Amino acid sequence: MTGETTVRTAVRIHGRSTQRKALRALLDELPTHGGQLLLAGEPGLGRTTLLQWAARSFRAGPVLHLGPGPGRAAHVTAEQLLGTLRTATAAAPALVCADDVHLWDGPARAALGRAARRLHTADRVGLLLSVASDRAVDPELAPLPVVHLDPLAPPRAAALLDDVTDGAAAPAVREQLLAEAEGNPALLLALVRRLSPAELRGHRPLPRPLADAGALAETAGGAPSGPSDHARDLLLTVAAAGQAEDGTDVDAGLVHDALRRLRPAPAPDPRAEPLPEQLVLAGDRLRFRSPLVRRTVHAAATVERRRAVHRALADVWEGGGHRLTGLLHRSWSLGGPEPRPASSDRLAAEAADRLAAAADGAVPASHRLRATAYTRAAELTADGARRAERYTAAAEQALLAGCPERARSLLAAAREHAAPAAVRGRAELVRGVTELRDGPVGDAHQSLLLAASLLATEAPAEAANAALAAADAAWAAGDLAACLATLAPGPPPRTENPAHGTDGTDGTEGTEGTEGMEGTDGTDGTDGPAATDGARGPAARTAAVVRDHRVGMRALLEGRLDRAGTPLAQVVERGRTEERPEALLRSAAAALLLGDVDAARSGGARALAAARQLGSDALVPKALEYLAYAELRAGRHPQARTHAEEGLRTALRAGQGNTAAHHRAVLALAASIEEEPDVVTRHVTAALDTARRHGLAQAATLAQWAAARADLGRGRPFDAADRLGLLVLPGPGRGHFAVWRLVVPCFVEAAVLASRHEDARTVLPDFADWAGFGADPQAAAQLARCHALLAPAEHADDLYRRALARHEEAGGDFERARTALLYGKWLRRRRRPREARGRLGTALAGFERCGAGVWAAQARDELRALGAAPQEDGAGKPNRLGRLTPQQLRIARHVAEGATNREVALALGVSTRTVDYHLRKVFAALGVRSRLELARLVGQAEQAQDAQGARGVRRAGHHEKTGAQH
Repeated sequence: MTGETTVRTAVRIHGRSTQRKALRALLDELPTHGGQLLLAGEPGLGRTTLLQWAARSFRAGPVLHLGPGPGRAAHVTAEQLLGTLRTATAAAPALVCADDVHLWDGPARAALGRAARRLHTADRVGLLLSVASDRAVDPELAPLPVVHLDPLAPPRAAALLDDVTDGAAAPAVREQLLAEAEGNPALLLALVRRLSPAELRGHRPLPRPLADAGALAETAGGAPSGPSDHARDLLLTVAAAGQAEDGTDVDAGLVHDALRRLRPAPAPDPRAEPLPEQLVLAGDRLRFRSPLVRRTVHAAATVERRRAVHRALADVWEGGGHRLTGLLHRSWSLGGPEPRPASSDRLAAEAADRLAAAADGAVPASHRLRATAYTRAAELTADGARRAERYTAAAEQALLAGCPERARSLLAAAREHAAPAAVRGRAELVRGVTELRDGPVGDAHQSLLLAASLLATEAPAEAANAALAAADAAWAAGDLAACLATLAPGPPPRTENPAHGTDGTDGTEGTEGTEGMEGTDGTDGTDGPAATDGARGPAARTAAVVRDHRVGMRALLEGRLDRAGTPLAQVVERGRTEERPEALLRSAAAALLLGDVDAARSGGARALAAARQLGSDALVPKALEYLAYAELRAGRHPQARTHAEEGLRTALRAGQGNTAAHHRAVLALAASIEEEPDVVTRHVTAALDTARRHGLAQAATLAQWAAARADLGRGRPFDAADRLGLLVLPGPGRGHFAVWRLVVPCFVEAAVLASRHEDARTVLPDFADWAGFGADPQAAAQLARCHALLAPAEHADDLYRRALARHEEAGGDFERARTALLYGKWLRRRRRPREARGRLGTALAGFERCGAGVWAAQARDELRALGAAPQEDGAGKPNRLGRLTPQQLRIARHVAEGATNREVALALGVSTRTVDYHLRKVFAALGVRSRLELARLVGQAEQAQDAQGARGVRRAGHHEKTGAQH
């Protein structure tokens, strides 16, 4: 027996759908014309696997595999290669694959590149090449279209690991393997292979370092070595400097200074000398083209040479006044990346203590650098309990830096050592927050309750922090009972089962106790009067804010709306003088609960600025989430979309899948008022995918609301009412407790159009209570609009006017325009065309101002029904739809969108018989014989109208430009 784990071949390719789509497009085109693609990625990312997949997938002709051939490659000319390819494809199209072209000699690569450029589409040759991106692309191949391979995302890498091990890896081992592999599939498999079954299952300690020189060199295809001693030193110095920079670029001047200390003789300036092909110089910054190659260069160097390089770097950093980075390199000069505890002598212990002390905050540094310093201090620490404590501190900093996978790996390392309750409590707090941002929120709730229990005696402030984070998790799961229990006075409850909700959220309007993991956001767990602000410094102010937020939240959730306003208002008020992002996020959350949209926007914007200034990458997505939600509540959908788009990007970069799901839900809501059904569907699908897996009730509720609102905007009230009924009607499947009331106005409108009046009346009493609380500035106007929709004719007029008056007080173009549209429709059906035209014109202007294209189309249809001019086609002539009356045109559009005659009748407020009559007239006037033909004709006519509108805009721009020139 070898003691190694048997790794079977993966059942499927993981995480390469984009690349396979590009390859499939090339293969599908080969029967008619040829093409070329260049697959580029660092070693180990699966270029060969994709080439093999393409070869297996091609069925239209032969597959040729090109190689340089021993002793012959240099003598092959481009003409000979081109002739060979054309001969091979004379009878049928062919796929030509060439793997690892960067390993060919120069003349062979040049010949291949010239032949590729001279191939014509008529040759029906598909040329598929692969090169490693750890060096510059050959100039002969640079013009080819490139498909890049990036490291696998953590979920994809985890799926691959589970695939090849049948899920046998212990959770702690799994986390460390994924962190060490950094998304490189080949390295992940190499790491698994070197483990024994006992190590893989967590029964024996893992080897240190886990990714050693052998595994790295195996994946990278060997350890790179420069052509000269200086080049080798340069590669190692850049690699060693990257240890403290997480492998990112390093200062070229600093590298040059270190090289001068490394060798007494003058060293060439790396900014002036030719660089090894593995390096890139951009301005004054040096970096490796491949992170894997950087790690390999560092690991494969001799211990003596590596220590010397780190000593030289330590001298440079300390001479420049950068104490923490200097201490890090000084510690690396004492031993390898993971010395055995038995070798942790006095120097190592002193180095560990100095590193930990510097990382505690006395020295300015980023969260990433602090995480690295704590990690190195833990490696040098012999005592198991202190080692676990330092690994936990490193995990805290990694999470604050937006690196959750690294945090999980460090927590796994901490669990290998016995530690006191307080240290285990901090570890559970970090784990719970990590899961809250990107994991099942039920699991997060349990971890955070455990953390609160473990921390209660020795660290009460942190225990309160963990309890608030547990409340966030319960809020996220939509578990009202668990949220109330966690927010109650005294210690939080310990429960055996996770808090389960139908779907969940990351706490858009919840507490923000999860962000302050350094003990600055604690509370004393009482409901007594707040301490005088400033009497005991920031900690006392934070405790008062946390207490008020908790009391206000609990009162709100218990329905004691009169008792919720004062403490939440105090949280908002204190936030006006805060500068810390955590406290500002609390202020923004409280403002949203109170409906103070301006304060929420201010708090969110200031929290965003503070988080960016402090380098708190983990807090940026949350601040953008609050900003997006505040803009959404104010009816400013374009601004909400802008914040949510940036929030989605930052959340994905920080590994916060749950926060990303919420941003997708906001994007879906913004798109639901525009003419972008595909965008709505895409964001709703993505949001629900994460929400269902992780139990995110709020994100799911918002996403389903977006889908229903898109249906309602496009004249599908039955579909909208069915979706929204699940969210707002009483029952176990009701939407998130903090969101469903916001959905009620949409449901009432859809339910009335779908003849579900009793269902609409059922939800109005609760909505009236919500409107009376005043937390939603639009609610009073929306309530009057709902009553108008359900009222008899003699009362509806007055209710619509009252709703519009309330909208004037609250502001918000979109909701005011929706009320004006409904009022205009009601007036038109009552044969009051002049009044209807005014209301509909107001609605159209409001929709256009806020970018609500799909609702603007409704207003235009209503105006046409009052006698608007017929449409014109792209040539300025009346199109075929111009033959229809306004009523017939409206019916045709509804039918073209898939509505049944009954749905059209309800949408237009007419009888089904009237729709049948007009639809027969439509078929006769247009000369169509089916609904499918009608849909096609309507679509073509509207495309022509859009094209005409675009030409009109261009003409207007041209006239404006020429007028300016004159």
